[in-house]
Amino acid sequence: MKAHPSDLLGVILAAGKGTRMLPFSESYPKPILPIGGKPLLVHQIEAMRELGIRDVIIVIGHLGYEIVRLLGDGSGLGVRLRYVEQEETLGIAHALSKIERMVDRPFFLFLGDIFFETDDLGQMLERMGDGGRDDTAAVLAVKRETDREAIMRNFVVHVGEDGRVTRVVEKPRRPRTDLKGCGLYFFDVAIFDAIRRTPRTAMRDEYEITDSIQIFIDDGWRVEAAEVVREDLNLSFPSDLLALNLHYLRMSGQDKIIATDVDLPEGTEVSESIIMEGVRVLHPIRIEKALIFPGTVIDRMGPVEKVILTPGHEVHCASLFQT
Repeated sequence: MKAHPSDLLGVILAAGKGTRMLPFSESYPKPILPIGGKPLLVHQIEAMRELGIRDVIIVIGHLGYEIVRLLGDGSGLGVRLRYVEQEETLGIAHALSKIERMVDRPFFLFLGDIFFETDDLGQMLERMGDGGRDDTAAVLAVKRETDREAIMRNFVVHVGEDGRVTRVVEKPRRPRTDLKGCGLYFFDVAIFDAIRRTPRTAMRDEYEITDSIQIFIDDGWRVEAAEVVREDLNLSFPSDLLALNLHYLRMSGQDKIIATDVDLPEGTEVSESIIMEGVRVLHPIRIEKALIFPGTVIDRMGPVEKVILTPGHEVHCASLFQT
C-alpha cells in the first residue's frame, strides 16, 4: 500500500551561509528572509502541510538558532519540527547524511533558499511505488527552462522513452535537454544507500545530490521526473530579495502589503511595496518598489524607492529596473 501523506516526512535544507547575500546574511539565515511578509521557510512548510505532511526535519547551520527561535517546535504552523545541525556545509548529499538515522519512510526534500511555485505536488506522491525493486523510488521536480544560463547553473534531467530518468548532469557546459532540476525531490529511504557511496566532487569539493541520484539510477532503481514547477526563484544576491517580493505581489494580485501595526503618517503614498510589522515612517513620503524590514524607522523627507531597508542597512536595487 502506498504511503499516505501523513505518513511522510518533510526535509528542508537550511544550513547555508549565504555569503553572497551580505549584509542580510550577517543577521538572518537566508531561508528566513521574508517573502510577502513571511519567512521563506514558512512558505515551504505550508506547502508541505497542504500535502498532508505533519513531520518536518530542518537541517540548520549558519545562524541556525535564529531559525529555531522563529519556528520553535512548529506547533504554530500545524506541524512538528525537528532540527539537525550541519556543522560543515559540504553539499546536499552531505546534509542528508546527517539525518539518515532519523528517516524511516519516504520524504519530500526542499532546498530552503528557493521560492517554489508549483502545480499539484501530489503528482509526485502518486508516482511513487510501494517499495518494490521495480517501483518508482524517487521523483524529481523539474521544469522546462528556456534560459540556457539558468540551465547551466543547475542540473539537467535526461528521460528515456519509458519515462525513467536515465541521467542527471550537474551544471552542464553543453546542455542537451531543457528539462531542469529545481531543488525539490521525493525519495524512498533507499536513497541513503547511494548517499553513503557518493564521492566528494572536484567541481565544488562537495558531496553532490546529483551524484547520489546517478548512483541510485545506476543501481537499478526507477527514478522519474515530474513537471510540477512553474517557477523556482533563488535568493542568491541582495537584489534578488526585492525582485522576489515584487514578484510575489504580482503573483498574488496585490499592489502592496502593509502589516497592521505600521505607523504611516497621513499623506504617505505606498505602491508596489511590502512594509513589515513595527515600521515607523516619521514624515509623509512616497514609498515605491520597496521592502521594509520589521522595526525599521524611516526618518527622511525624500522618497523611498527601489530599495530594501532594515533597521541597520539600506540596500539599493535600482539595477533591477534598468532596461
